[in-house]
Formats: sequence, C-alpha cells, structure tokens
Amino acid sequence: MADIKSLDDLKAAVTTSEPAAAAAAPRTPVRDAQGRSYATGKRKNAVARVWIKPGSGKVTVNGKEMAVYFARPVLQMILRQPFTIANVEGQFDVVATVVGGGLSGQAGAVKHGVSKALQLYEPSLRAPLKAAGFLTRDSRVVERKKYGKRKARRSFQFSKR
Repeated sequence: MADIKSLDDLKAAVTTSEPAAAAAAPRTPVRDAQGRSYATGKRKNAVARVWIKPGSGKVTVNGKEMAVYFARPVLQMILRQPFTIANVEGQFDVVATVVGGGLSGQAGAVKHGVSKALQLYEPSLRAPLKAAGFLTRDSRVVERKKYGKRKARRSFQFSKR
C-alpha cells in the first residue's frame, strides 16, 4: 500500500480488494437444534425474546394467543408486518416473551425481534426487511424528568404575585 500516490491508485486498490472480501463471506442461516431462530427485539422500554420456526402461523406472546394479548387490531397489524413484507405469511410459528413498557412498545419489540429472527432463519429475507426499516431498533424513548421542572421540559406556572 506504500505505492499509492494518487486518488486513482487508491480507487484501484479499494475496488480490487473490496468485492473479494464481500463475496467470500455469504450469510448462512442461524438455527438451533430444534430448527428455530432466536432474536431479541427492543422498543421503548420493552424487550422481547422471539423464537421462530416453520409452522402454521401461530403467534404466542407470553403464553397467550396474539389476539388475546394484543387485543387492538393495530397492534396485531404491527406484528404481522414483517411476514407481509417478506411474503411468508402463515409459514412460521412465533413464540415470544415480552417484558417492560406498554402494549404499544411491546408490539414494536416483538416486530423487531421477529424481523431479526426471520433474517437469521433465511438470509435472503434480509434485503426486504432492511429496506422496510424493520431491522433497525427505534431508539426513541421518553425523555427523563429534570429537577426544577414539572415534566421533562415543562416548567412550573409562573406567578407574578
């Protein structure tokens, strides 16, 4: 690399070494002895542990059916989004345990975990899931309350007298 004197030499060196490294390590499926893939999903203060395996599309969250645990249709739709994007509806059974946060955050955590587990089970599904933004953890959390304030930024009401 000491013979690089110009930008063209640098570009030539980078283009010859990069594709060989990328093509040498294709992604391989990650599965355990029972044929499941596992991933952890997070959203707000909720953390979900998610296992997926081939099956009939049954989703169990904390030992309950999805329709019982997430009663609102919007939350059920959030859980189905990764399967819809990847075109694998009804092909995987999901078992999830969720702790922390509220129902909305828990639904987002399970969605994140399912997306990560799907791309581990079948690496070819990574591109559509990544394009939809499902593999990125949504880092928005509630801002903490500061001292001298009523809430995170709201001040106490000013009184002139």
